[in-house]
Amino acid sequence: MNYLRATFKIMPARINETKLFSGQNSRYLAEKIAKSYGKELGSVTINRFKDGEFAVSFDETVRGCDVFLIQSTFAPQDNLMELLMMVDAAKRASAHYITAVIPYFGMARQDRKDKPRVAIGARLVADLLSAAGVYRVMTMDLHAAQIQGFFNVPVDHLYASKIFIPYIQSLNLDKLTICAPDMGAASRVRSYLKKLDADMVVCDKVRKEANKVESITLIGDVKDRDVVIIDDIIDTAGTICKVADAIMERGARSVRACCTHPVLSGEAYSNINNSSLVEVVVADTLPLREGEDHSKIRVISVADLFAKAIRSVNEHQSINNLFEINI
Repeated sequence: MNYLRATFKIMPARINETKLFSGQNSRYLAEKIAKSYGKELGSVTINRFKDGEFAVSFDETVRGCDVFLIQSTFAPQDNLMELLMMVDAAKRASAHYITAVIPYFGMARQDRKDKPRVAIGARLVADLLSAAGVYRVMTMDLHAAQIQGFFNVPVDHLYASKIFIPYIQSLNLDKLTICAPDMGAASRVRSYLKKLDADMVVCDKVRKEANKVESITLIGDVKDRDVVIIDDIIDTAGTICKVADAIMERGARSVRACCTHPVLSGEAYSNINNSSLVEVVVADTLPLREGEDHSKIRVISVADLFAKAIRSVNEHQSINNLFEINI
């Protein structure tokens, strides 16, 4: 036994170097995450051919490194393909561990078969990421929490409630009511009530088709109340604006919205500016469209949250306090 102890020395556990990289369209957020983490972003080259095809390559070694690839997979789908190719390049370059950091997980609204002969896009994206070689996924406010079950790798699901609740508290609203814009958002809103002294109202909406609401029924009293609408995605802003107008028609004192992912497509900006909303508070998981009027939009960064999550994962620490919705 003494001979064995002398021959085989106990070596300290190796700490792998951490490297952070970003896709092209999420660099604005990735730079803030890297700064909060205390590292520079790694260098990636994306060469584009005349026909639109592109090739991805790392400009520095990732061999044996813990690699975090930061990219939201919003439209166009080049952003998803870019992330998949970065994952593949890192795997083929012998990275030790590959984590896809996806602040906005695109196609999350396609989480089930709501009619015959449709694709389940969220499951397909999960399969593509696993096939490419991702070891872990880090994301925020999935449209449906059960999407985590589509993955066969660990998923760290962070919540924007960590930034929205302190902001709502800072407003010091005397008569606060939290509104769920549809039945599906009710559970998310209930979690906010655990930290806020507020009432709750729910909207029952009927859609004719995607992005078009036929009717809205407000369940609950908003008279003389300051109302905050909570949702995960704001797309055309049509629903949020109609809900806001309905709330004001029923005697509310003010109405604003906190929505994590500012997709803001189509006439979203003009819809917001012409609505009863005092402001729309969003996270920076997606970039705002340039050249639009952002006067009613307040952006709060989630960079520190993701930086803390990356550090905790790297140091094998619990991130329970980061992804619990009831902060």
